[in-house]
Amino acid sequence: MEKRMDKNDNGQAKVKDLVVVTLLGDMEQAREYETLLRLNDIPAVVREQLDPSGENKGYTIMVPEDFLDEAHVVIESQDAYDDFYDFALDDEDEAEFDADLFDDEF
Repeated sequence: MEKRMDKNDNGQAKVKDLVVVTLLGDMEQAREYETLLRLNDIPAVVREQLDPSGENKGYTIMVPEDFLDEAHVVIESQDAYDDFYDFALDDEDEAEFDADLFDDEF
């Protein structure tokens, strides 16, 4: 049985109790994942991270450890859904309409 946050916690967990689900280079995508997780009743937080050199910025999606597996499933499902539609739209863009196909040559 899944453990949910206590009512007294108001859905907020201490940062030290959170674990990283994924690391992204784009803040917009990080916010989309955060929203997606919250819509699936998974508390999520976006944190800015710098690489060890301090030059490149990234964003981590963090959730309470009890929600880690569920968060991975939700994100992977969304990625598969996005990949499917990207593939379908790419094929549609590449297909050229053949006007000769409808010419009556009979």
